[in-house]
Parts: sequence; structure tokens; C-alpha cells
Amino acid sequence: MTSPAAPNGSTTSEPGPALTPAQAPSHPGGAFAPLSVTIFRWLWLAGLVSNIGSWMQTVGAQWFLVEVNASPAIIALVSTAAAAPVLLFGIPAGVLGEFANRRVLLIVVQSGQALVALSLVVLTASGLMTPVLLLALTFVLGTASALQLPAYQAIVPEIVPRALIADAASLSSIAVNIARAIGPALAGVLIASLGIPFVFALNAVSFAGFLLVLILWRGYKRPVVDREPFFSATRAGLRYVLHARVVRRIYLQLLLFILPANALWALLPVFASGSLGLDSNGYGILLTALGIGSVGGAVIIPRARARLGVNRLVMISSAVYGIGITATALSSSLWISLPILVVVGVAWIGVIATLNGTVQSFLPVWVRTRGLSVYQMVLFGGTAVGSAVLGALGGAVGTVPTMAWAGGLVVVTAFVLLVRPLLSSADKARAVVPVPLTDVPPVVAPGTDDDTEGGGTQAPAAASREPDADSATLVFVRYEIDDADRERFIELMQRVEGSRRRTGARSWDLYDDRERPGFLVEVFRVGSWQEHLSQHHSRTTGYDTEIVDAARTLSRSAPTVEHLVSARRD
Repeated sequence: MTSPAAPNGSTTSEPGPALTPAQAPSHPGGAFAPLSVTIFRWLWLAGLVSNIGSWMQTVGAQWFLVEVNASPAIIALVSTAAAAPVLLFGIPAGVLGEFANRRVLLIVVQSGQALVALSLVVLTASGLMTPVLLLALTFVLGTASALQLPAYQAIVPEIVPRALIADAASLSSIAVNIARAIGPALAGVLIASLGIPFVFALNAVSFAGFLLVLILWRGYKRPVVDREPFFSATRAGLRYVLHARVVRRIYLQLLLFILPANALWALLPVFASGSLGLDSNGYGILLTALGIGSVGGAVIIPRARARLGVNRLVMISSAVYGIGITATALSSSLWISLPILVVVGVAWIGVIATLNGTVQSFLPVWVRTRGLSVYQMVLFGGTAVGSAVLGALGGAVGTVPTMAWAGGLVVVTAFVLLVRPLLSSADKARAVVPVPLTDVPPVVAPGTDDDTEGGGTQAPAAASREPDADSATLVFVRYEIDDADRERFIELMQRVEGSRRRTGARSWDLYDDRERPGFLVEVFRVGSWQEHLSQHHSRTTGYDTEIVDAARTLSRSAPTVEHLVSARRD
């Protein structure tokens, strides 16, 4: 279905579909409860098989380069080629996944991946494959993965009841890591006995299997969303991430971790063949140990998260992972390396699955796919950059020193969480709350005594006609604030600014009204009238409403609102 770093599942605060009696699990939760939903079960199984094929293809690609005596830098570029497209195309993919029919998008992408995988088989079997061509085709597969990742993650909350979404995220992690446990070991055996082309062929078959499930899935209903121009939607997604402090902090921590953490994944084949003297079977066994640890981690991490909290769990997992990389690098025995890698696998899932689930539970529905695309950009972009840099260092100074120092850097990222912990999202209502359209035309006409009292008169009919949907919009909100409440009000308005910018404001400021002492005016600009309407009925979460209401309660009179729409026409 995807490159080896396949989706770890998706959660959301939006209500999922209601459980029918036939779908309802026999218990309220648990790691395997979402499998009671038929379509999720089939997608999960198909994804598991496809991820096994993807891991086999990756091992085959890396071992092909080992056999042709490619440098460590070239071998590490397999990870870079698979991950770089997410960095390049992540945002457009998020916008596409937000507004396209996600099932149709997945069908098209899976078809393309199957064809590329088939070309890998033909070229390798005919002896025409070269390192450059292999990396180019890996890049194409990575591009297809970049296009489908946000859509796939966003589709899970549409088919799984809300109560089971967190468990679905864990199950998706389990699937990825079962594949990591099975795929590499199976690839090692098959490469030794049947050759690399056979492994590539099985990957093509796995893509076809997932494609068949998507084609047979007839019950998908495309969600109703507000249409937005492509570039406006792109800016809105980036603007949300930029002004959502919880999300921004998670992405920063993920980047700090993933850059040095990729030393293990990028240099393990070189370490296996060099320091441990292993063949493809031995390399597969090392990856199996990592996969076993990751599967165990996916099962135990939810309980650990409940006991420790997100910040402490990520901090401990990061430290353990970093120490594990260094210990692996210093090991000279397969039997010492295997238990270390099992522990490292648990720690890996403790970081990645926890950050993944946390950010997805925070993202509101209107920006979910775009927010996930930025997450994937950070994850895969960090993988691409980290693998390339660490591969080059491995070639220059040696694999063992590079892995050992990278492990130390991962430990440093754990200590960052002591100084700058992740922000809590537990007390922030994430469901979208439509705001009554009380501040749309007819608008308040300023300059009357009634305005000072919180009343207002309607603007002339000509001014209250419906604006053009694409017209740039300027919104004025006047508050009457007592001097005793002024400092507290300005403090609250800093949080209001964050809310306005997250939901679409391109600029924001707060002014004193010189003609009316005691009045403060909030002014923000939105790219279009349609986008301002979206702020009202699809972008405002319960948490945003709480922020605005807290500021409004300090106003002596009901705040009045004016709208200015651009009079210019192209």
C-alpha cells in the first residue's frame, strides 16, 4: 500500500459513525475492537499484506545495492528516495485528499503503484536495473505514497465509531509493525532462494490485493465539505498549523527526534553486512527483532500513555531509543543485538505512535487531511534528510561512530522535553461548533448612538446584498471594556488572535477607538467572504468558541460587528 513508513492510523475528535448492533464490540474498547467494523477489518488486512510487500521491496532494493557494492551513502538513499516525495508533495496531497473522493483517489494511486512495482520486476529480472534507476523508481513509489497517505489516514475516522478511533490508530500501528517483523525476514529467505525479482513481484501482488478491496468497497460515502480554491486551501492548512501551538510543538519534537533516529533504519543494512558479517537472511532477522518490539509496543503503549501521560512517555521512549541505537552500534554479536533491537522497537512505537495519535486527536475535521499532510511532511522529510546526511557521514567516518553519535543526539531530544514539554490538549474541545450567523449582512451601521448602547441599525439594502464569494473581507468587532477589565481583556484577545488566525484570518490586530473612549476594536482580514462564512459554520471548534466567549463576557454591551468586502473586481 505504501512505502515502509506506512500510516500509523488516524484519530479525530469528530464523531465517527454510530455502531450498529452487529458492529458493536463485545467490550467498550481494546486494541482489536475496531476489527468488528467490517470494512475497517478488510482494509486493515489488505493494508497489512501490502505493508509486508512494501517492506520486502525495501529490503530487496537495499540488498540489490549491497550486492552491486554501492556505497553506504547510496544505500541510505533508498530511504531518502521513498521519503522525499512526501516533503515535496505533502501539502498538495493534503489539499487533494481534503476535497477529492478519497476512495477513488486511493484506487488510482494503488493502480499506479502496482504498475511501477511490476516494472521493477521486469527490469531487475532482465538485468537492466541500475542503482540510479532503482532509486528513481523508488522515488516514484514514494510519490504515490505521498498522494495517498493523508487521504488514507483521514478515511479511517469516517468508517470507525468515535469510541474506537484511538484503538484503530493502535491497530494500524500494529499492522505496520507486524509487516516490519514478517516482511524483512521473509524477504531475506526469498532473496537467498529465489532472488530479488521474486520479492519485487510479491510486492506488486500485494498492491493488487489492496486495490481489489478498494474496488469491491461500494458503501463509501464522500463527506460533504466546503469547496475552496487550491491555493487558498493550501494557505489555510499551513496557517492553521502555524497558529496551533499544540500541533506546532508536536511537529517540532517529531522533527528533532526523527532526524538522528533514522541512523538505525538507514545504516542497519551496512552494519549487518559489515560489523556483524550477516547475509540477507541475517539482516532480515535484525529487522524482525525490531518488528517484534514494535508490535509489542503497539499493544502496551496505550496503557503506558494512560499511566505516564504523553510527554513523559515520549521522553522515556526517546531516551531508550537513543541508548538502544548506541548499544546496537557497539555490539559485535547477533545474539546481543537482537534483544537490544526488540527494546528499540518498543521505544520507536512509543514515540511515533504517541505523537501521531496525539496530533490526530487534536486536529479539527475541516483541516484534518491538510494537517496530517504536514505531519507526514515532517515525518518523511525528516527521514529523507536524516537518511541522506547520516548515510554520507557513515561513508565518511564509519557506520559505527555515526550510529553511536546519532543515538546520543536522540537522547538529547528526550531532555528537550524536560525544558519544553509538549502542550496538553486534554482540556480543549475539538468538535466543530457552528457559530450562528448573527454577524453577517445586514451589518451594523456604525456612527449611531444605538451602537454605543450595544444596539445597531441595519445598513442600507444596497450595502447588505450578498457579497461576491471571492471578495477579500475585513471584519470589525467592537467591545466596550471597563478600565478595570482592560488588561485582562487584552490578555484574552491574544488567545482570540490565535483562534482567528487558525480558522482563516490572514492578519489581525486590536485597536483603541479614539472617538469612543472605552471601546476596543478587533480587526481581522480574511481572504474571501466564503472563507469567513466557513469560519462560522465549519472551522470553529468548541475550544475556539470558549476563547471568544471568554473575551466577549468582559464587554459591557453586546459586541457589534461590521464587515467590509473588497469593492475591486478583476
